[in-house]
Amino acid sequence: MSWSTPSSQRSLANHCLGLSIIPINKLPFTMPDEKSKLIELSRQLLASIDEGDWEAYSSLCDPTISAFEPEGVGSLVEGMPFHEFYFQREVTSGRHQSSISSPQVRMLGDDVAVVTYVRLVQREDRRGRLSTRAYEETRIWQQQEGSWQHVHFHRSLAGKIRL
Repeated sequence: MSWSTPSSQRSLANHCLGLSIIPINKLPFTMPDEKSKLIELSRQLLASIDEGDWEAYSSLCDPTISAFEPEGVGSLVEGMPFHEFYFQREVTSGRHQSSISSPQVRMLGDDVAVVTYVRLVQREDRRGRLSTRAYEETRIWQQQEGSWQHVHFHRSLAGKIRL
């Protein structure tokens, strides 16, 4: 599945890096199939992180979620308390947004799916400096009692650029 935005709406990162990206606030909201639904749930998850919305984030995640992520410093992190700590911080100053680049969904039966993509995080700091970081993300979703729940993820820093 390939998504792109009109050229007038492409981010600087998209233009400079030649990537096909999906700004999380630009995805269509009516996607019919399960794969599209899982991309939309991933978009909602990233939006909840960007907005510091713990309620939305925790509603999408299984309480026993596990993760390998840079903040875990090589450890397998299990459960929600580790993640909640980051939502309790003061709101990040400056503009920021996440975009999904090159999403892929692999169904592992009717009730489990793997969603992979590169997440581009664009930020403007207090001094007006712009930066973009790229993360390689793999997210595992499981159908539980009729709804998809995020049960595991792996996130690695892929690179960054300061403009």
